[in-house]
Amino acid sequence: MSSQPKRYTVTAALPYTNGPIHIGHLAGVYVPADIYVRYLRLKKKDVAFICGSDEHGVAISIKAKKEGKTPQQVIDHYDEIIRVAFDSFGISFDNYSRTSRAVHHETAGEIFKQLDKQGQLLIKETEQLYDPEAETFLADRLVTGTCPFCQNTEAYGDQCESCGSSLSTSDLINPKSSLSGSIPEFKKTKHWFLPLDQHEEFIEEWILKGHRKDWKPNVYGQVKSWIETGLQARAVTRDLDWGIPVPLHGGAGKVLYVWFDAPIGYISSTKEWAQKKNIDWEPYWKSEDTQLVHFIGKDNIVFHCIIFPIILKNVGTYILPENVPANEFLNLEGNKISTSKNWAVWLHEYLKDFPEKEDVLRYVLTANAPETKDNDFTWKEFQTRNNSDLVAIFGNFINRVMVLTQKYYDGKVPSMGELKAADKAALTKLKEVPSIMEKKIENYHFRAYSQEVINLARLGNKYLAEHEPWKLIKTDPKRVETIMFTALQISAGLSILSEPLLPFTALRMMDMFQFKASWDDVISGQPLLAAGHLLQKPQLLFEKIEEEAIEKQLQKLKNNQS
Repeated sequence: MSSQPKRYTVTAALPYTNGPIHIGHLAGVYVPADIYVRYLRLKKKDVAFICGSDEHGVAISIKAKKEGKTPQQVIDHYDEIIRVAFDSFGISFDNYSRTSRAVHHETAGEIFKQLDKQGQLLIKETEQLYDPEAETFLADRLVTGTCPFCQNTEAYGDQCESCGSSLSTSDLINPKSSLSGSIPEFKKTKHWFLPLDQHEEFIEEWILKGHRKDWKPNVYGQVKSWIETGLQARAVTRDLDWGIPVPLHGGAGKVLYVWFDAPIGYISSTKEWAQKKNIDWEPYWKSEDTQLVHFIGKDNIVFHCIIFPIILKNVGTYILPENVPANEFLNLEGNKISTSKNWAVWLHEYLKDFPEKEDVLRYVLTANAPETKDNDFTWKEFQTRNNSDLVAIFGNFINRVMVLTQKYYDGKVPSMGELKAADKAALTKLKEVPSIMEKKIENYHFRAYSQEVINLARLGNKYLAEHEPWKLIKTDPKRVETIMFTALQISAGLSILSEPLLPFTALRMMDMFQFKASWDDVISGQPLLAAGHLLQKPQLLFEKIEEEAIEKQLQKLKNNQS
């Protein structure tokens, strides 16, 4: 990969349509991905930001049976909630598709047939758990039991959500069917397998040798652990009636395994996007000039770093991801977020409870992002971060500058005048800070980037406090012009550099400043706001969050538990 790719394909994990989006999803995947993409756009890069609803798999069937609905009704319901919430929250996908669409069925089916034609799939007859009461084979998620590694008694047949271990149904201790509660028995069935064990050398060469220094330790470590344990052939079909039918002779009554078809959803979503724009989709997945980045949570590492890359490599025409910056998990008020126990902060509910505070949540989740270890979200910290960082530092600086400019110059940018050493130092810092932020963002250190944003606002506050233009306006008006000119340049720079993190706020600031610029305009060192430029009237960017609002949220969580 060249140091300067021609284009970027950035994917965010496809959310599963058996429930809404919560803050764990946002902190782990969608906010960091959106920051990265917005930054690339400000740098005028060619980028495709791709996502969509993941709508197959046994969990959808389970949900449908529980709610007395069809699987289609379930996915339609949650797709709408997720889609509207993402849009309202400012997650700026270029395309948000659905794996139930024809373009995806065709794409996944073609890749499956291609692998089979190339002899990359094995057909094996195996014994699989069967529910004699429900008279059906049990997919991994329909079997629960005790995890052999951590003794969690609620582990699924494909994964333990407590310790993160990947499992097969035969690994579980005391397995039982979640359909009928009965003890399943083994029965013979035929499936197609992807022989992962034949590709250990490829994974070792590509990741363990090639990405030892630039991939996150949690991602690298998990892949290393899988290789050391030894990869096994993995079934890529299931005995289910909901999903993409196996497009080969003998595939009746079988569908593609959801973790085979879901990542291919990135490709089908890109196809859909390219068709709308009337451009060729292939360079975004097949050109060596393209940088592919997958944003995921840590529970999806194996699928994006082993299974999907093996599929792409075997098809033979696709590029591999340059990075897979997976985050750890976000907990809530000291406990693990749980959809089933309703222990979560749901995005669509947050947007109703805190109107026009999208950026507050974006900031808090980024400032406390679980980048290297599991972190905890608390409503008290949410309040403190808002009141201390966003209101008292960021909002306070912009408001002071705008109010003083309105008061002294009727909203017009004053002349630069003669710059003193302190003014030059502040403007030099403004010119230098984008490069610092670039390194943070390009290395996926979004938490550190968020603090650079606050530090720039802090610099502006310090500059104003030290030079006290309000004390000099009568005795040295020329000096005040220079101070205010300098403070306005910092403000304008802040509106650009904060946009990836705080897009709604940046938009309001740019509206107040009546200008739009790119990331590199800040680096140029040229004035962002020219003397005489007319600004709009000041408006407060953030407001304090009172104790009452926080108590209401804590009470809601408490009620959910009871």
